[in-house]
Amino acid sequence: MEDTVRVRFAPSPTGPLHIGGVRTALFNYLFAKKHKGTFILRIEDTDQTRYVANAEQYIIDALQWCNILFDEGPGKNEKYGPYKQSERKELYKKYADKLIKSGWAYYAFDTAESLDLHRKNHEEKGKTFIYNWHNREKLNNSLSLSANEVQAKIDAGEKYVVRFKTPQNETLLMHDEIRGEIKIDTNILDDKVLFKSDGMPTYHLANIVDDYLMKITHVIRGEEWLPSMPLHLLLYRAFEWQAPKFAHLPLILKPAGKGKLSKRDGDKLGFPVFPLSYTNEVTGEVSRGYREDGYFPEAFINMLALLGWNPGTEQELFSLEELIQAFSLKRVSKSGAKFSPDKTKWFNQQYLQRKPNDELADLYLPILEEKKVLTNKAYVEKVVSLIKERAVFVADFWDLSSFFFIAPNTYDEKAARKNWKPETSVLMTELINVITPIQDFSSSNTETLIKQWINDKEIGFGKVMQPLRLSLVGAMKGPHLFDIMEQIGKPETIKRIQQAIATL
Repeated sequence: MEDTVRVRFAPSPTGPLHIGGVRTALFNYLFAKKHKGTFILRIEDTDQTRYVANAEQYIIDALQWCNILFDEGPGKNEKYGPYKQSERKELYKKYADKLIKSGWAYYAFDTAESLDLHRKNHEEKGKTFIYNWHNREKLNNSLSLSANEVQAKIDAGEKYVVRFKTPQNETLLMHDEIRGEIKIDTNILDDKVLFKSDGMPTYHLANIVDDYLMKITHVIRGEEWLPSMPLHLLLYRAFEWQAPKFAHLPLILKPAGKGKLSKRDGDKLGFPVFPLSYTNEVTGEVSRGYREDGYFPEAFINMLALLGWNPGTEQELFSLEELIQAFSLKRVSKSGAKFSPDKTKWFNQQYLQRKPNDELADLYLPILEEKKVLTNKAYVEKVVSLIKERAVFVADFWDLSSFFFIAPNTYDEKAARKNWKPETSVLMTELINVITPIQDFSSSNTETLIKQWINDKEIGFGKVMQPLRLSLVGAMKGPHLFDIMEQIGKPETIKRIQQAIATL
């Protein structure tokens, strides 16, 4: 086997990519880059009944948005291609035949009806029907029939599947890079179907053959594949191939902690479980996505990386480069990782704080255009610098800063009742007289002069500051009051105070 690490992410295009799948892709990517290896995307579309036309493009778009870029895959560096199983289907039959020749597999002619009868029969006796060593000699297959009978059935065009012949009375020792040693008694395993009657391989056969031909060194996949590991290792043995190393990642759990995170949890609690929004072509149902909800891809990836892996330090914010350096399978946990919508928002907030104001202004300008606000970028940059620490998403900016662009035309009723007293209008008129002669209208200078006036009058600060905020903002919110005044300028400040006096 080559020394270079080769890993793959092999999703089925049966719908949008769940964040559990994105995390599997991410961990494979981080592992590959950490070891200067290759990250491969392979589309496992052998299950044609569940195939969804737009799902494959969705997978590629989602990885692109997350910046998890594959080195080999559909349409890119196809040196072990094609990278879609449906385009490789001619290949698998040969390997199924090879297993039949070596005695590791057999033809089974049982109909769905006859197997159903066996199942019902067992259930009536309180048993479970398993197709394996204890009954395979009695069922309709090439182990119980003569070679001539088998050939006659095949020649007559009778439908068959190819089943794996699981060894009997053996304790299989398996090693998982995350879970350590696992033992399994082969007597409890069933003889899985490797090749279906429709001429397509099952996941198990196609997966092993592709991993071998693509020289995969490490199979890093979700915990739900753990029950398949015995069969996969036995298939490597049957083909006399060296098996890759296996690592099974923990589940991503519901926010409450019990059970696997599902789309329903997201719908119920109001958060996305897919990276990009997705429209079901059949039902027309639209599912939310992190991108459309306003998350930065780097915040989304940072959050995902820490679901089931920890760096062993207090650090929580990682660039992709830092994640690559820090990542190791040894620090991936065995137990499920609880998903937290609040923590996800926290990550986005952290990334928003760290973005340069000019970048945030560029993201805010289209929103302002939509609101028909005429402004310039330098002004927007200054506004963003004053409000960004209160925002989680760029979409929050308007609520936090609309008063920088448009004078309030209504005033918060509760705040007005509490802060606008009969004598307030007189005070505000006096304040206009204090403001009018100020030449240097910078935040610090205006603050000094107005506070001096309040002190000289010997009245409480609240009596002036609260109604002043109400006049400028329309509510008791917003950043430092004198910063607002500097931004909107002296004429606008005076105009808004006059408007408040007239209205309130």
